[in-house]
Amino acid sequence: MSDLVSLPEIERAAERIAGVAVRTPLVPFPRDPAAAAAGEPALLLKAESLQPIGAFKVRGAYAAISALSPAERERGVVTHSSGNHAQAVAYAARALGIKAVLVMPHTTPGVKVDACIALGAEVVYVEPTSQARAETAGKLADAHGFAMIPPYDDARVIAGQGTAGLEIVQDLPDVDVVLVPISGGGLIAGISAAVKALRPEAAVIGVEPELAADARDSMAAGRPVAWGAEETGRTVADALRVQQVGDLPFAHMRAHVDGIVTVTEDEIRTSMRRLAREARLVSEPGGAVATAAFLHHRDELPRGRTYVSILSGGNVDPVLFRDVLK
Repeated sequence: MSDLVSLPEIERAAERIAGVAVRTPLVPFPRDPAAAAAGEPALLLKAESLQPIGAFKVRGAYAAISALSPAERERGVVTHSSGNHAQAVAYAARALGIKAVLVMPHTTPGVKVDACIALGAEVVYVEPTSQARAETAGKLADAHGFAMIPPYDDARVIAGQGTAGLEIVQDLPDVDVVLVPISGGGLIAGISAAVKALRPEAAVIGVEPELAADARDSMAAGRPVAWGAEETGRTVADALRVQQVGDLPFAHMRAHVDGIVTVTEDEIRTSMRRLAREARLVSEPGGAVATAAFLHHRDELPRGRTYVSILSGGNVDPVLFRDVLK
């Protein structure tokens, strides 16, 4: 347990990212007045889509890069990511005036690649497997002396993502259930560490697509379980196609997470549409899964009066978004 990220670490990360990451609001998901009067639980959306790069990842990336020594910053940074973390590293590196190299799958949506290039980063394309991404980034770090900024399996990154959990409990001290998307596990690791430190009685539930349910299988097996790239590649939620949760995130999940729910592709799309039409919030597929769990799997969730779902990102391909809204 000693290697888990602590509340003081998350609080220090919050100090470092202040003024860079947005303190995002909790936006009420509209309820029918009759349902509210009947005691139906409230859902609040932690709108991380409103971050300057359109996703929560700016928290962890800036927290990690800003903690580097001057000598490390001078050499630059490298990371591997399917999109949002890459964009966050590019954004943080530009803000701090340092070089960033991003190793990205060639299947990454163009909207995410274009945003990274616009931020001045160098992009290196690889095959869409976790192994190819990590190996290439590691070789670049060794060859050029770049500091590695992992997308999720890193205590500095986890502490940065945990600042979202810190804000949730500060803004809603009586929160009962927090629903968090799972990809590599950095977000749920940080949020669960913060929430359980400040409000132990609150439940933290992870959510992932049925077609990329490696975290569910990992929790059942008691160890990280990998899915093949051809399996996770089936889900529309491109941000959640990581094949296996990281070791450090998994340790946090075992310590702090109360359960995992999976959602279907149709439920993801329906939730994206409802978020846009009813809450006026744009969500990418991976950003909608936590809300999908509330809308479609309430019977599988712990009971409570107030739920928060993390809308983790809004960087959706325009063609896909148009199709979803039909």
